[in-house]
Amino acid sequence: MPDTGFPYSASPHAKILILGSMPGRKSLIEDQYYAHPQNGFWPIMGELIGFEAGMEYEERLTRLREAGVALWDTAHQCVRPGSLDSAIELETVLANDFESFFKIHQKIRAIFFNGRKAEELYRKLVQPDLSSEFKQIETHILPSTSPANAVMNRSQKLEAWNIIIQTLETG
Repeated sequence: MPDTGFPYSASPHAKILILGSMPGRKSLIEDQYYAHPQNGFWPIMGELIGFEAGMEYEERLTRLREAGVALWDTAHQCVRPGSLDSAIELETVLANDFESFFKIHQKIRAIFFNGRKAEELYRKLVQPDLSSEFKQIETHILPSTSPANAVMNRSQKLEAWNIIIQTLETG
């Protein structure tokens, strides 16, 4: 049976969109983006945006929205035994409706992929069908904040993710 992801979190003035692939098992259980305690997403975003990673989930989402950051996943639905992106069964992926999202959030100037799988799914399943105006949105692949990405430590990931602040400040 396929898993279903979460609705996006975005304000109308969002400038950037951070895309994961699909919520992991712990996130689905908790009904929260990046709920796994070893995932570096919230500590990294807290440091970049200026909030405590341990604050209430809804407050963290609010802080992202206030900073102009939208949060979503490329996949709306898919079959994935476990939580590893490599286990996503590509033929089962139903992508989110990005055409509608971009029509509502017209200030989005950059998409940041939280790992390669999010970018791969977007490139294969979303980008070919987007209107030409939305195909022009710049994209960046960032190192996954997942604990499965043990090639980089958290400070190295933070350094790579700093491009988000640069983009928010210049965009």
